[in-house]
Amino acid sequence: MGTGLVGIVAVLIILWYMRKFVKANPAGMSYLLQKGGGIAAIVAAVFLTAKGDLAVGLPLAFMGFGLLGWLKTSMLGPWWPGAQERVSRLRGAFVEIEIDQATGAMRGRVIAGRRAGADLATLDDAALRALLAEVDEESRKLLLAYLNRRGAGWGDDRHAGAHAGQGGATGAGKMTEQEAYQILGLEPGANADEIGRAYRTLMKKLHPDQGGPTYLAARINEAKEVLLRRHL
Repeated sequence: MGTGLVGIVAVLIILWYMRKFVKANPAGMSYLLQKGGGIAAIVAAVFLTAKGDLAVGLPLAFMGFGLLGWLKTSMLGPWWPGAQERVSRLRGAFVEIEIDQATGAMRGRVIAGRRAGADLATLDDAALRALLAEVDEESRKLLLAYLNRRGAGWGDDRHAGAHAGQGGATGAGKMTEQEAYQILGLEPGANADEIGRAYRTLMKKLHPDQGGPTYLAARINEAKEVLLRRHL
């Protein structure tokens, strides 16, 4: 029993270090590490189980299945790689919005201009109206999506801010793969199944038929299309 307990603790320590390594390195390397680690864990699990060491072999098997995407890692605890909060990020020149994919909740902050660094939740109506008049078109749409999701009743982007759009570009432009990965909350190298799952998760929360902002739904659709081109 003592050996089994030590083995389980060792597995948890390895997982913790793998998670730290993945966060500290390029996302392409994290993808290879995740898949390679899954295969290695399953091979080790088979070897240990054959020797009768189930206390270590079974946790290693679950770890391998989770890393390879064969299990819903959120069922295995918050310490498990991939079980942490998955967040989508949309960024304009002035505003950044984050979406918790599990709940659809939004948070945002100002990243440029007079109020750079301010949390959107801390700004009063006057400050928000002033911000709408100062930012570029994409940031304005992101800000309105956030405000309407929050239930503020700000209307759509055609009516807010008499001088909106004077702060910069008039549109988002062509989406890059990096932006698409951030919008879907994925790491570069994600496969078609992972892209599809992330897309469906977001759209369940943010589809216009569910009261979601039309602008965000369009960006999510665009992100999916950009990434799936790599798999054609």
